[in-house]
Amino acid sequence: MWDTKEIANLQFLYIYKVPTSIPVIDLHTLFSTDSESSTCSSELNKLHSASKEWGFFQVINHGISESLLEDFKSEVLKLFKLPMEEKEKLWQKEDCQEGFGQLFVASEDQKLDWCDKFYVNTLPYNIRNSKLFQKLPPILSEKVDTYSREIKKLAVGILGEMGKALGMSKEEMRELFDDGAQFLQMNYYPQCPEPELAMGFSPHSDATGLTILYQLTKTTGLQVRKNGKWVSVKPLPNALVVNIGDIMERLSVATFYSSNMGVEVGPARSLVAQHNVANFRRVTFEEYYKDFFARKLDGKSNLEFMKL
Repeated sequence: MWDTKEIANLQFLYIYKVPTSIPVIDLHTLFSTDSESSTCSSELNKLHSASKEWGFFQVINHGISESLLEDFKSEVLKLFKLPMEEKEKLWQKEDCQEGFGQLFVASEDQKLDWCDKFYVNTLPYNIRNSKLFQKLPPILSEKVDTYSREIKKLAVGILGEMGKALGMSKEEMRELFDDGAQFLQMNYYPQCPEPELAMGFSPHSDATGLTILYQLTKTTGLQVRKNGKWVSVKPLPNALVVNIGDIMERLSVATFYSSNMGVEVGPARSLVAQHNVANFRRVTFEEYYKDFFARKLDGKSNLEFMKL
């Protein structure tokens, strides 16, 4: 027999059990079903809850073909297997983050991530580095272009549903993300001889609207912090992981979809009008983004910079 105190302790442990996986959203249901139906309403509520409680979720039935994902994966693997003399042609230039190299290096004494990275601006076309694209293997360049356009359509669709769940006006969301900037980061995490001394990618949040992550292997490496505990993300077949950035990782490709450079970022005016409070200041996206890259990755430090 258990006494009352023991039962109370068991109940407490059960209530605060850490979840073992992030939420999963079926986008076919969300995008294709009658918006007034109970099925669509239920999926929209799941999206709203996942966004608010987690800031992370996996999406299935997203509409991006399996063949495109497989072709893109194949070309990314080839990119990281290039001989060093070929990689050097794609190396970062001074004062430019694009190409092979490290990001978020704030000092020479900083401990770098145990990760090879290739970073490139993809959309809109006027922000692309044409010289860098011309140096890419032709098939990879073609697949990056197709993948980027498909991810943009997906990001715009998800952002629209998030705005609907928040009660934001369509015009306000459109103003923020029409012709939004998109960046692609390919990450390769090589085997480390002393993994206990290394960090694949520093804990951080992203300075974007959405980050859509395509995990190219089944290795469980990505973790999400929930209620003070780290929860491993187990990739589902052909699923994509969505991370809500501050203004709204084995081998992986992260696509960052964000506001266009000319807009201001800050609390949504329609929501400020409803609730009569604003907790963050407004700055141009360009200023916000420059500050993000000037810092070492460290949790949500860039969001703290925005607080009033």
